Amino acid sequence: MLRVVVCVSGGGTNLQAIIDGIANGSVFHTEIVRVVCNNPGVRALERAKAAGIESVCVSPKDFEDRGAFEAALCRSVEEASPDLIVLAGFMVKVPTELIRKYENRIINVHPALIPAFCGKGYYGLRVHEAALARGVKITGATVHFVDEGMDSGPIIMQKAVEVHEDDTPETLQRRVMEEAEWVILPWCINLIAAGQVKVENGRVTVTE
Repeated sequence: MLRVVVCVSGGGTNLQAIIDGIANGSVFHTEIVRVVCNNPGVRALERAKAAGIESVCVSPKDFEDRGAFEAALCRSVEEASPDLIVLAGFMVKVPTELIRKYENRIINVHPALIPAFCGKGYYGLRVHEAALARGVKITGATVHFVDEGMDSGPIIMQKAVEVHEDDTPETLQRRVMEEAEWVILPWCINLIAAGQVKVENGRVTVTE
């Protein structure tokens, strides 16, 4: 059984996609053992409670400095003894200590086709605003392993989404979530649970 900790910051729609995947059997041999959130009172915490999943809120506002916050964040994750850490709309840079300890065991979903519209400053609606401003015809989502850079780890899977002429950042965001993020994030977890994802020389291969 793959023990998963899901880290969230807001509404938790990607968390819900994982919960639903486990419930409907499309994600096998996987258990969400804890949800870690950096914002109190968000919908993601309600989703965890409704699914009977333990949740912990670690807010930077509750600590005197960034170092204390990061130490508490690491503890909240490590206490659950995860096999895999999933960043599902987590708007916090993961501490280096955690990345090194869980090398190739932390994944993130990004709402664009990396290397487009990624890196520092590209999060939430900003990604979709940038895609529309550039006039791209295709966007999408990427699931990748997390390394010490920003959106720079090995890519596991990508899915393209068509951009419509009348799109707003909000409509594009919704379609990227529905058609890409909610599809490939649970599927990548399923592949990892099945032992089908390998990383060699910074590249991912998916085995049969």
